Amino acid sequence: MDEIQEDQDLFFMELALRQAELAFREDEVPVGAVLVGPDGEILAETRNQMIALKDPTAHAEILAIREGAKKLGNYRLLGCKLYVTLEPCPMCAYAIVLARIEELIYATPDPKTGACGSIYNIPADPRLNHQVRIRTGPLREKAEKILKDFFIQKRQKSI
Repeated sequence: MDEIQEDQDLFFMELALRQAELAFREDEVPVGAVLVGPDGEILAETRNQMIALKDPTAHAEILAIREGAKKLGNYRLLGCKLYVTLEPCPMCAYAIVLARIEELIYATPDPKTGACGSIYNIPADPRLNHQVRIRTGPLREKAEKILKDFFIQKRQKSI
């Protein structure tokens, strides 16, 4: 990977982490997402809002896809990149495929529900009509820390 790509990845993942921090403060599972258009324009900056919206599908990725589709006026997000702080779940992974997103970049794997390499690999499944390039790792430690801190806090509140 070249230095320009690495700098872009860090920039967009930092924005996704800011969204995760907002989710944390709102007592939502701290996951953030940033959708970037083919020209490098930010189409959406979102976070988990399942509690706030009373919607089990209000994951950061789904909200980013919805916002990006509205901005582009098309459900197909051709040439777009999605940056997410946590590996997407099966619902989000398939939504990424349906949206025809070109590339998914996530910070940290999810060994319990990850569907982009950990448990399943939906976006790379050759049986589907679209495959998504997947990269991992930018700012992994920061993404892991915010998730660990959130669940530690949750456990302490329940004691």
